[in-house]
Amino acid sequence: MVDSRKQAISIRMNGADVRKVKKLAQRLAVRDSDVIRFAVKCMLTRLGPLYYPDVKGRNLVPVFVESGAELLRFFDLDAARLEAVINDGVDASRRVERDDIALLALTGGQEPYAALLLSELNKEERNGTSAGELANSLRQYLYDKYVYRPGNEAPAHKTLEAIEPLRLASVGETQ
Repeated sequence: MVDSRKQAISIRMNGADVRKVKKLAQRLAVRDSDVIRFAVKCMLTRLGPLYYPDVKGRNLVPVFVESGAELLRFFDLDAARLEAVINDGVDASRRVERDDIALLALTGGQEPYAALLLSELNKEERNGTSAGELANSLRQYLYDKYVYRPGNEAPAHKTLEAIEPLRLASVGETQ
């Protein structure tokens, strides 16, 4: 039997955020708690793979690519902590390389250096990369390397392991 009862929780928010929640609720003609529940459900959808302990290594790349900068800044995650979250207990074939984790960590606040590192990893010459271009380049680089792996690394037949990253990447968009 599924427990569908709601529980009350207490959260601390600064005054500016509380005012914004109240204004959103007023404009949408809903309760403050509805706005907060919406925010929590959106966050749980985006970070869904993180609450499954078996999802590790390259299968977490979509989570950190899509919400990495916000996630890293808010929770103040550095490269060492990020590597522990992604690679802890993962076999070598599913690990995310340390340089790529460092690149993800840099996008949380040191974008010029991240752009330089990405251009070195991609063996490209890029000057004046904007934040939007950096995000797109990083997404493309990491998805190509870990999610849409080249045919020579992928198994000849489709297995759950081969399609799992694609399923997990789309979980946030379908719920």
